[in-house]
Amino acid sequence: MSSSDEHTETGTGWPQPAGPERPSGPAGEPDPRPDAPDPDELSPLAPQRSAPAADPDVAEPDEGATVDLSRAAGARGSAAEAAGSPPRRVSSAGVMISALLALLGFTLVVQLKSTSTDPTVAATRQEDLVRILYDLNSREVRLRQDIAALEESQRQLRSGEQGRQAALDEATRRADELGILAGTLPAKGPGLAVRFEAGEKPISASRVLDAVQELRGAGAEAMQISGGDRATVRIIASTYFLDGEGGSLVVDGRRLTGPFTITVIGDPATMRTALNIPGGVVASVTGDGGKLIVEDREAAEVSALHAPIKLEHARPVS
Repeated sequence: MSSSDEHTETGTGWPQPAGPERPSGPAGEPDPRPDAPDPDELSPLAPQRSAPAADPDVAEPDEGATVDLSRAAGARGSAAEAAGSPPRRVSSAGVMISALLALLGFTLVVQLKSTSTDPTVAATRQEDLVRILYDLNSREVRLRQDIAALEESQRQLRSGEQGRQAALDEATRRADELGILAGTLPAKGPGLAVRFEAGEKPISASRVLDAVQELRGAGAEAMQISGGDRATVRIIASTYFLDGEGGSLVVDGRRLTGPFTITVIGDPATMRTALNIPGGVVASVTGDGGKLIVEDREAAEVSALHAPIKLEHARPVS
């Protein structure tokens, strides 16, 4: 075979390199041998592929050997540590989140297991389950309402100095009102002065009590009664009246002599009308031969005080 024929058979345009002949596979198929070179690598016209840069810390594997990727990665990690790169650390937040997720998963598994193994739930009828669900929903609604009410109370309590001052003012006002009604505080305001003058018969305790009840019914807020000797007694809900000797009165255990004067605070027109109703106090005192004189007072003053009552049996309902 001539030289030109050899060039044509190789197809490369270059002479066949000297060496032992290698058997080739069928036409158009690559050489099945593992160490056979790639035909493109033998061609000078094929593009040359650049080899990757060698890592100084990783030894280049021998030709035909398998590269150990794990060793290469370990070598690169060692190089990174030698270069001063800090190792990756798991944060405390990540550890806490992982622990919470694990706990939640464990709780769900236990709950599902207990529910699935509960014979009571498995044996309950559908109607009973619906009723239980309705009761749970109703309880949830009530609890949400209670929460809303408590939050509103908390908001009002935390509303600041203005809210606390308003609450203190309201408490003071209520205490003053109760003190006036109980007779432990003096009072002043518009009202009447009702004077009893005896005639042929002395003024009886029943006539004075009728006048006190009529005044209370007409809106009297504070009253006191005084005698001719200027002794004065505060009239409250528990005040009692008794007939004394010589036309005197015994009021809450204190003796008063006539004439008697009731000083009362309230609406003057309403109280005057109540005393003058037909068959009322004015008519009764006049029928006994006495006289009842009613005078308006722009600033009636009730200054007598009643000692606080110590309760022995009654207790407030909480």
